[in-house]
Amino acid sequence: MSWSGRFGGDAPERVNRWLAHQGVCSRREAEALIAAGRVRIEGETVADPGRKILPGQTLEVIDEAAPGEGPVTVLVNKPVGLVSAHPAPGQEEARSLLTAACAFAGEPPPPAALSLPPAGRLDRDSRGLLVLTSDGVVARAIISPDSPLTKEYQVRVAGALTPDRIARLRHGLSLDGRALKPAGVFRKGEDRLRFVLSEGRNRQIRRMCELVGLRVIDLHRTRIGPLALDGLPEGRWRFLAPEERRALLAEAGPSQASG
Repeated sequence: MSWSGRFGGDAPERVNRWLAHQGVCSRREAEALIAAGRVRIEGETVADPGRKILPGQTLEVIDEAAPGEGPVTVLVNKPVGLVSAHPAPGQEEARSLLTAACAFAGEPPPPAALSLPPAGRLDRDSRGLLVLTSDGVVARAIISPDSPLTKEYQVRVAGALTPDRIARLRHGLSLDGRALKPAGVFRKGEDRLRFVLSEGRNRQIRRMCELVGLRVIDLHRTRIGPLALDGLPEGRWRFLAPEERRALLAEAGPSQASG
């Protein structure tokens, strides 16, 4: 499908609503087209599903996004030893995995020149799900302080998992002089815990464990909101699917999706 039209309204209108009024597609279908990088205003690819078109502007719906156009989001199963971004001398960053050899589905990697900062970091000693994105809407949904998204971690520790320690991990700790939000902390075995967090302080889980006399041996992030590893092998990457982007923004809520 390709379509082009000039907006003749008197006031700005949301792109998905206008496309529906024009009979091009439904609002939900318009959001899918935006997520796929197939909607442009004045030649600029629309990345924000809450974007409004202004009077006099021309909008195009193209058959399919050209390679390298539109926002790009990549899911990486980061191994221990790689940094999320800004490597110091002698360090290697997770971006180095974005090669054809490491592609999970045989897809061509994103252009090397494309900036893909992490939306929420994992430290060098941690592993698991890392999101790299040029999509500001996706990044905001994940890392905004107001985001309702939770993140899940499987953690192995050294030290006795007493009821008192687990209770303190769940509520009552502070970092850097600020109280932490209540955390979901569940015992999964003799030395394993499952953490569900609604905030992301620097090295939060490691520091929380230190405060109660535990030492983290292994930290594995398995989920960010509705996004999960789902069989993605360690050291491999894949692109975020349009339906996953929609699910992420729906769970984050309209304030995060539209900014």
